[in-house]
Amino acid sequence: MTVAEVIHPGNQPERTCIGCRKKGLRSELLRLVAEGSGSSAVLVDERRRMAGRGAWLHPGESCLALAVKRRAFGRALNGATGTAAVERRIKQGPNVAAAPVAATPTVQPESGSEI
Repeated sequence: MTVAEVIHPGNQPERTCIGCRKKGLRSELLRLVAEGSGSSAVLVDERRRMAGRGAWLHPGESCLALAVKRRAFGRALNGATGTAAVERRIKQGPNVAAAPVAATPTVQPESGSEI
């Protein structure tokens, strides 16, 4: 393998699914993080930008079931076990991340001429 093949921009990072333990492209897996602040909830990091240690999971019910059975969430995310948000995200399907988020309306500043 040459240096050009290693640093080629087309190469995507691989991550290991905590459910099936198989490697997959980062773009194919969900990134999960512990909510923090004393909570044991696991959150889905849709933008892959949240702070803290992340775990990766294929977005399928079989990998979710394997991760729960193996108690992989607690090991990967320092004791986090609340998987309700992950279960909701997986049941909603793969198009949730692609759905546009409703923008908050902007408030126009007053011109000052209506006094």
